[in-house]
Formats: sequence, structure tokens, C-alpha cells
Amino acid sequence: MGDTRAATVLAYHVRSKHAPDRYAAGPGTLDWDAQPKAFRDWEGAMQTPLPREIAVADIAWGELVAARAPLPFNLQNLGSLLRLCVGLTAWKEYAGSRWSLRAHPSSGNLHPTETWLIAAQVDGLQDGLHHYQNLHHVLERRAWGSDTQAAGVWLGFSSIHWREAWKYGERAFRYCQLDMGHVLAALSYAAALHGWKPRLPELDEAMLAHTLGVDRVEEFAGVEHEEAEVLVALHATDAALPPDWQQWAGKPALLDARPLYQWPVIDEVAEATRGPLPPTQVSAFGAAVRRGGDNDIRAAQVLLKRRSAQAFDGQSVLPQAVFRRLLWALLPGGSPVWEMWTLAARVHPVLLVHRVEGIAPGMYVLPRSDAARGALQAAFRETFVWQPADAEFPLFQLIAARAGKTARTLSCHQDIASQCAVTFMLVAEFAAPIAADPAAYRHLHWEAGMLGHVITLEAEAAGWRGTGIGCFFDDADHEVLGLKDDTWQVLYHYAVGMALDDPRIATVTAYA
Repeated sequence: MGDTRAATVLAYHVRSKHAPDRYAAGPGTLDWDAQPKAFRDWEGAMQTPLPREIAVADIAWGELVAARAPLPFNLQNLGSLLRLCVGLTAWKEYAGSRWSLRAHPSSGNLHPTETWLIAAQVDGLQDGLHHYQNLHHVLERRAWGSDTQAAGVWLGFSSIHWREAWKYGERAFRYCQLDMGHVLAALSYAAALHGWKPRLPELDEAMLAHTLGVDRVEEFAGVEHEEAEVLVALHATDAALPPDWQQWAGKPALLDARPLYQWPVIDEVAEATRGPLPPTQVSAFGAAVRRGGDNDIRAAQVLLKRRSAQAFDGQSVLPQAVFRRLLWALLPGGSPVWEMWTLAARVHPVLLVHRVEGIAPGMYVLPRSDAARGALQAAFRETFVWQPADAEFPLFQLIAARAGKTARTLSCHQDIASQCAVTFMLVAEFAAPIAADPAAYRHLHWEAGMLGHVITLEAEAAGWRGTGIGCFFDDADHEVLGLKDDTWQVLYHYAVGMALDDPRIATVTAYA
């Protein structure tokens, strides 16, 4: 059975690859006026407005990792957390169009991830399962009533695949999983500011779907299904599990009344990749220790002003100090993300350096575990030099060359990949983890999304900007690296540079 699931996953990955002469199957046309609704309501569910104030507004970015007492779990602080990780951050307006931005990036700004809050004995909030409706920053009470009396707070997440598939077709499942990684990383940063330490409890997929109510087939009849992804414990004893609900309310609103396409392969790979996270396996690595800094920009401001760059200036040189802080944050221990995600590092950045102070243009690699360096060196091109490029952490130069045109070509001919200062290619240990557990396909994409989020926040804090690049030519990447099979696969591109903002686009407050 596991072999069949793994075969389904590998077949999906191959058929959803882009190539210079053939893109993955997608819609032939897009009607932007018929785009699925960006927000789901649960009609008939009781709403609880959340306070909009940020409870941790005065903490400097340089103090992000400082030890601090956890704030109480109450409505005020939970509202603050949700704003900083999954809430709206602004509205954009141009030529009669209006769209929202959120605290975490999403491919095409489509945001397939839905957020759920499970609360027991939280001051100011009735016990139960609540859907977070981020358009209005309210909680919709979906279920309640159980014999569980222990206090606890959990955040659950589900994906609506159609939000991505509407635009991207078969490749959309990948993007949903990358988005999930961004969300988990955004949660990690926001929780750290509140003094909370999120963790990932072991929970099988059936229990997760049951807890979030997405297995209630009759309620989703005629509307877009939600796929349960993961549950994060913010406050619970080791033995505590979310309760079994006795009462339910609300029906999910329809997001797209006239879908023009169907992509059944997405349902197939979703089913094949369901499964719990593996047991914790901390990387055997001389882990980075995130350093406090003198950056006195407010951390909450960084989280709320984060934007995905639409264009870069093509000339600004990234300061070496910023570059090194960014790389430190990607290593185990270098970011709040790696306190929650304690699995062994299996995704490793390859860097196409264009303009970084003191760093020669070329291709570099940053293995994130001791074992990965030898494995990558064995898999990559024999002609790569593996010259150490830093005295403190494992950055190796593979080849010295200007790589702007290569980065642009590999990234589906997009200028952002060559006009930035650095393009990242995130390479994952692939075939072996999926053979051992097909659910690893999701988890590898989550890890890649987390790395992307770390990159974008570290850049933002320093006055630079990042953007994800989900469109790239998979096997052309592998040819450049010298990869000959699916032992390793590139899952994501990311770019960092000095952004060019379009003055024609107006910015409006998120919650007026």
C-alpha cells in the first residue's frame, strides 16, 4: 500500500513539472472576474470579534529571540497573534481593482490556507472550535461541547485546493503545501513575540480531519472541500488532545459558482500524502545560535509590512552583514521556526549570487546538516569546487560565474530572478523520504516554504525584500546542478533584492 502511495506521489511530481517546451497542465484561460472568493464564511455560525491591537508592538526585531514570560492566553492576545501570522496587513488598489495582503505570502496571492482555533478555558472566549475569518478579524464558532475539561489552545490549518487550482492547474497542490510552510513559519515568529512555544503534536490524519470538521461530507456538499493539514499546540499538556465535539453549527460558503476545469490528480496526490508528522529528529549539526542584534525596528512592524516584491532594481548590492544574518537564520537554531520544526533538516539552499558585498558572483550551497554536505557533494556535478566561502558557517562556492541569465531562464524566464541580489534554489532530499512515508511530500514542501518565509522576513527587517518563485523549470534546475535522478529535487525558488514599488498602486489600511 505504501509503495502504491509513493508511486502516486512520484508520478504526480513528474507530471506537474514545468519544462521550457511544456508547462504543467493548467487552465487555458482565466476570467479574473470569476476568481474564487478569497475568504470563506461559515454561514449561521456565531461570530466573536477579536481585538485588533497588537499586544507585542514594542519589541525590537533584534530582541526577537530574547527570553520573555509568556503572555496569558486570552482573547486580546490571541487576536494579536492571529493578526501577526494570518491576518490582513493591507489592501491594495489600482484602476478600480482591490485586493488584500496578508501576513504570510501566497503564490499568486490566492491564499488557500484556512485557520482554525480550538480553545478550552480561554478568558473571554467560549470553548470550542472556531474558524478564523480574517477579512473581518472575527472567530466563527463551528463546534462545541465535550467532556474534555483541560485548558488548551491549538491552531489548526486546512487547505482549499481549488483556490490555487483555479489559476495554476495540476501544479496547485505543490503551491498549497508551500503556502502551508509559510503559514507555519509566520506562526512561529508571531508566537515567539508572545512568549509562546508552539509544538506539533502527533495526530493521525483521520483524527485531524475529524477535529477540524472537514470530514463532515454532508456539510461540504456542493461547495469546495477543505483538506486537513496540521494542528499546532500553543498551550496544552503532553497528554491533552483536542476534544470530540458534540454540537456543530454553520455551513461553508461557496467560493466559485462556475468552475471551468477539474484536476482529479490533485485529489489523488492529496489522498496519497495524508499522514502524521514523523517523530522528532533534530539535525546532527553544529546548529546556529540566533544572535540578538542592534536592529531596533519593531518586530511586529516587520511582520505587518512584509510584502512580496513584484520587481527589483537590478543594481543594489546586498550588504554582507545582511547576507550573513539571513544565512544564519536558515540554519537549525537560527530562527524561531526551528524551535517548532525540530525534524532533521532535509531541504538545503543553493544560491545564485548576483550582487552581494564581498561575495564573488556564482553558485553556492548551504548544507543545513552535517550529513547533507557529503550527500550533496556526491550528487552534484563533479566539476564543482566546493570552496569554503565563510569561516563561521557551511557556505561553499560551487562555481564562480555570473548567473543572472541562468537564474532568469530557470525561473520560467522571469526578470525577478536576475534583477534580485540573490536567487535561492531550495533542494530537497526526495526519493528516500517519500519511499519511507509518502506524507513526506507535504512535509518537504512545508520545510521549503518555511525557509522561504525566514528569507523574506530577514530581508524585510533589513530594508530589503523577498519574493517566492513557484514557477521554475524543474529538470533544467537539476541539469545545472548535475542531479541524475530523483534522489534530490528542487521544490522552490526564492529571490531577495531591493524592491521597486509601483507608485500607481495605493495602499489602504487592513482593518479600517
